[in-house]
Amino acid sequence: MKISEIGEFGLIERLKGLLNSHIIGDDTAPIKLQENTLLLTCDLLLQDRHFRIHYPPSAIGWKAISVNVSDVVANGGEPLYCLVSLILPDLEVRYVEGIYLGIKKACEFYSCQVVGGNISKGDKLGLDIFMIGKADRFVGRGGAKVGDGVFVSGTLGDSRAGLELLQMEKKHYEDFELRLIEKHLRPTARIDFIRHISKYANASMDISDGLSSDVEKLSKASQVKISLFSDKIPISQELVSFCKRHGKDPLEYALSGGEDYELLFTHLPERLNPFLSMVQIGFVEEGEGVFLDGKPLKPTGFDHFRVV
Repeated sequence: MKISEIGEFGLIERLKGLLNSHIIGDDTAPIKLQENTLLLTCDLLLQDRHFRIHYPPSAIGWKAISVNVSDVVANGGEPLYCLVSLILPDLEVRYVEGIYLGIKKACEFYSCQVVGGNISKGDKLGLDIFMIGKADRFVGRGGAKVGDGVFVSGTLGDSRAGLELLQMEKKHYEDFELRLIEKHLRPTARIDFIRHISKYANASMDISDGLSSDVEKLSKASQVKISLFSDKIPISQELVSFCKRHGKDPLEYALSGGEDYELLFTHLPERLNPFLSMVQIGFVEEGEGVFLDGKPLKPTGFDHFRVV
């Protein structure tokens, strides 16, 4: 049996069982240390899988930090410290410095700090970030309750459109296209939601692999049925314009596009905060599975080992 036959998440489940771990399975690992709850996470960005070498190096550094901060925020925490491990071809030193300028700007923005790391030579560039955060209350994927509303932050699908625009390698991009590209190159973790998630959410995770895949993970972890409504899923005007021009379906981008780094969470419907960029897209019900407009929703988001 090869990994492609069971997929990235099937492999994770097998390894979790092999380790007999009851901690593995959320965006971060919550570790209790005296009166504190520490949140541990790591994420790897690899050349030609997550980015191209011609992308601005500062954007690569920014994104490497942001995707880890997003995990910490998703579990109701704030980032503290990180270690940066680099796999480096024989690049120009200025390029590597550019990556670290992006890392520095991101750490200043998120109020966290690089405290060390490691470097190894390799054929392709890779950045592996290990991050530590802290939380007053850990909020994982397994706490959704019947009667909760299902909410998301921001808009969905923009990053995938931005990636496709980058792959077109156009000589000129319109303003709305540049905004989509920025969503892909320099995502911003939703630190504005830390207090809300910590105080009100029953279940929470970030949307990194696409809504359809991530909502299934939350449903399984919480052992509940989730019903979504397509007309409630937030889609930006930029994505609508992109899809209209290229004959695409913006809903499909919102459901399947990865790397949005928005938040998916549940709590009582009346806890909706009108001052935050959040929308209720469905309900938590008794049962199992995920449904969109009453029909079963197949997970179609990102999987590193999916055969296409």
